[in-house]
Amino acid sequence: MHADFAHRRDALLFAAREAVLSSDDVAADEDIQLTLFLLYASAYGSLEWIDPGWEWHPVLIESRGILEAGFEASLRSSIAVPAVPRASGPEIAAALFELTAPTSGPSLSRYLAKKATLEQAREFLIHRSIYTLREADPHSWAIPRLTGRAKAALVEIQSDEYGGGRPERMHAEIFARTMRGAGLDAGYGAYLDVVPAVTLASQNAMSMFGLNRRLLGAIVGHLAAFEMTSSLPNRSYGEAFRRLGFGSEVTDYFDEHVEADAVHEQIAAHDLAGALGEDRPELLPDIMFGAAACLALDDRSADHLRAAFEAGTSSLRSTGRD
Repeated sequence: MHADFAHRRDALLFAAREAVLSSDDVAADEDIQLTLFLLYASAYGSLEWIDPGWEWHPVLIESRGILEAGFEASLRSSIAVPAVPRASGPEIAAALFELTAPTSGPSLSRYLAKKATLEQAREFLIHRSIYTLREADPHSWAIPRLTGRAKAALVEIQSDEYGGGRPERMHAEIFARTMRGAGLDAGYGAYLDVVPAVTLASQNAMSMFGLNRRLLGAIVGHLAAFEMTSSLPNRSYGEAFRRLGFGSEVTDYFDEHVEADAVHEQIAAHDLAGALGEDRPELLPDIMFGAAACLALDDRSADHLRAAFEAGTSSLRSTGRD
């Protein structure tokens, strides 16, 4: 297989460049986002059928770089990033809390809590499975790249994400039980062929930020925003599944995050992002970019689901096999 990639190097690189140049919206491009997802999956080992030798194959790495450059450029040009605060921990945290403050407009979480049908709730879980069955993994790439206060803060958050030494309390495992309780396949990637690019883009941004050391600030900012916008929506998600008749085997995941992420948001804002920005001010622009990218991509995905649900259509991609 390696020789085949090498033989087709020019064709693969040409295809990657053409895909980026011809795309009107890289973050919503089905081919680009699926390809990036599969290339990142090789690094995670999350899909067993991918040959481990592909992870560092020069042609695939070169192709990934072309697609990443297009994806990153698209995000940087389309996402509004707030002003960079001074390199003061409290001011950085305050800027992040302002950026992530709840809004009163329509939201997916409120729709699910009050209106979603059983089928819509199950579709929601399918979308979430792309990240949540590997929860915390993209952000863990940052651990060896941090030092001091920020490193300790990230390890504290990730320890909780990975169950604090209890495998059955790993958040990915709790979510797998949620999937099974809702009658869904909890195998990783089981629904990869039906989730749209808008869902894959959120996961791919995390992977891109985490796997590229030059984007350390972005992955830290992403995690901060991710944790700071988790607690309230998860309360609504828990309410949604209780309203639909499910018990703790399904709601445990959401209930766990109401409490855990209320704590994590403080650690992420002050001890992780605040400390990193204070110690390394040159990373502040990317900290704010990563946070803004997290919100923008998650909003885009949520808007896609809510629009489909309100229109009475499926939010999933047709495979032509239905």
